Amino acid sequence: MKQKIYKSTQLTILHIIFFIIGYFMIACSLAFALPKGFVYLKDIDPTIIENLRYYSNENFMGRKIDGYKSGKVILTKQAAEAISNVQKVLLKDGYSLVIYDAYRPQRAVDSFVQWGADIDDQGEKEKYYPAINKADVFELGYVAVKSSHTRGSTVDLTIIKTNDSLKAIEIKKRQLKDESWIPFLDDGTVDMGSSFDLFGEASHHDSNLIGSQFLIMRNYLRETMKKYGFNEYKEEWWHYTLKDEPFPDTYFDFEIN
Repeated sequence: MKQKIYKSTQLTILHIIFFIIGYFMIACSLAFALPKGFVYLKDIDPTIIENLRYYSNENFMGRKIDGYKSGKVILTKQAAEAISNVQKVLLKDGYSLVIYDAYRPQRAVDSFVQWGADIDDQGEKEKYYPAINKADVFELGYVAVKSSHTRGSTVDLTIIKTNDSLKAIEIKKRQLKDESWIPFLDDGTVDMGSSFDLFGEASHHDSNLIGSQFLIMRNYLRETMKKYGFNEYKEEWWHYTLKDEPFPDTYFDFEIN
């Protein structure tokens, strides 16, 4: 009799444990649920390489940015499906997309604004804005108080050869056509003449400061992106926004989990 009671007690305890685990899993799922209309890019196309720079210290602020709790790429469903169509074309040509940034919480943009107001914080100047006064980065269009990224249909990206891999950044010096020098942060991706998030004219899509071999690759990427509904941003060769974005006037602030 005692043995039956003992076994019954064990089963009851197990049921309670399973209930708690199940409840916890549901609670976590609800806590990390995306707003309606948003998806994780991996659920749409797992072949695309995700390398969120603002989830790392390798960015113009030199630290992980507010709101980036994971390195997962989040986009609106429409943008993710369009990006997947771009990827299919690139794969046939021997390339793959690399995503540096996608959906960006408003709190991250707010931290950019705070950084911009702190003139003494210039630890990453030599790598990201060597020829630009920090006070001018907003006026020149390299950082925005309201970012299209926060609407969920903008991406910062480049391409990499499918037989290559991302590597730890190697800083190189590069001379431009006007004989000035810029830092080039080589991460193993296709050379576009300037590296991601370099604030300066060399990063403008049609810059006359870089060689024709780099413009050819920028145009290849631009033509493919435009074919599937993305518009470029002339100041940054890596920046694209879906033309028919579903939330053109909404700036979201949910964290990237």
